[in-house]
Amino acid sequence: MIPFLDLKAAYQALAKELDEAVLRASRSGWYIGGPEVEAFETAFAQYTHAQHCVGVGTGLDALILALRALDIGAGDEVIVPSHTFIATWLAVSAVGATPVPVEPKLGSYLITAQDIAPHISPRTKAMMPVHLYGMPADMPAICALAKQHGLYVVEDAAQSHGATIDGQRIGSHGDVVAWSFYPGKNLGALGDGGAVTTQNPTLAKRIRQLGNYGSAIKYYNEELGVNSRLDPIQAAVLAVKLKYLDAWNARRQAIAARYQSAFADLPMVLPSTPKGANPVWHLYVIATPQREALQQHLTQSGVQTLIHYPVPPHLQQAYQSLGMTQGQYPVAEQYAQQVLTLPIGPQLSDEAVDHTIDAVRAFYSSSSSLKQ
Repeated sequence: MIPFLDLKAAYQALAKELDEAVLRASRSGWYIGGPEVEAFETAFAQYTHAQHCVGVGTGLDALILALRALDIGAGDEVIVPSHTFIATWLAVSAVGATPVPVEPKLGSYLITAQDIAPHISPRTKAMMPVHLYGMPADMPAICALAKQHGLYVVEDAAQSHGATIDGQRIGSHGDVVAWSFYPGKNLGALGDGGAVTTQNPTLAKRIRQLGNYGSAIKYYNEELGVNSRLDPIQAAVLAVKLKYLDAWNARRQAIAARYQSAFADLPMVLPSTPKGANPVWHLYVIATPQREALQQHLTQSGVQTLIHYPVPPHLQQAYQSLGMTQGQYPVAEQYAQQVLTLPIGPQLSDEAVDHTIDAVRAFYSSSSSLKQ
């Protein structure tokens, strides 16, 4: 079986360096904050071309703390994509605000400024574009729209470490950019982790305080905060992996290019790259009404696939209280029924890529698939 993502292989590729980093952090005596966290925050800020980076516990925490630092809460609306991982919506709900879904154009997984504009209301406080699947959204246009209306931009960059738009890395366009270091991400820890990047020192200071029990000075709590801090051992691991991120992204890009070429003549929707975007292909997602049959065929052929995401946020039981109904967001619903994600990890061998391509093409050349 070709695994969807081989995290063990990713560890083994850097085992010596990772083991040394973990041991160094363990021996340091710093188990909350300290030099390892500070070093990674500095390195990641430089990598993303941001002035400030604050490590936090998870990617969801990064989104929540970003919204809290901007004083977004009850009575406010935040524009979000209709097609995304539910964490984007959960962060808005966690601060008491209301998520306002916006549909991407069919054939794209990203919302644009043009998509967002009709949904801005007097209650809108922020827009939260998601750089989904490693594909960067058009941040110059989105930020220009936000400035026009006096709105904040909180970027969900959980899947886009290293992506660029018009030559500028994601991480410094919006007011705050939220990151996840979940193990399966392009830059993944050996457990949970997250960060925010920003050009605003006041926001960075407040996010750090909010994530430290609302305290800037120990035992003096200025506001109702939470406990959400990046672990020094995870920071040490991330600092090692950051050195290899561009090379790993290049490998993902090479695999994606092969898929794009090999599948160009097949009757399925391939991911499209927006003008000026340089994606990092966190996921390679195709769409087809024959998804179930194709997935079954690939499983039988020894290729593991996943579905991102089988239930759109507006139809999740968690959001029943919003009263959103089937058919209200048809693009998100169609994607939920049709998208399928193929293996694309940086440790994927050329032979595994060949086999995946052959298996997909074999499905479409078979008489059984043509009859469906």
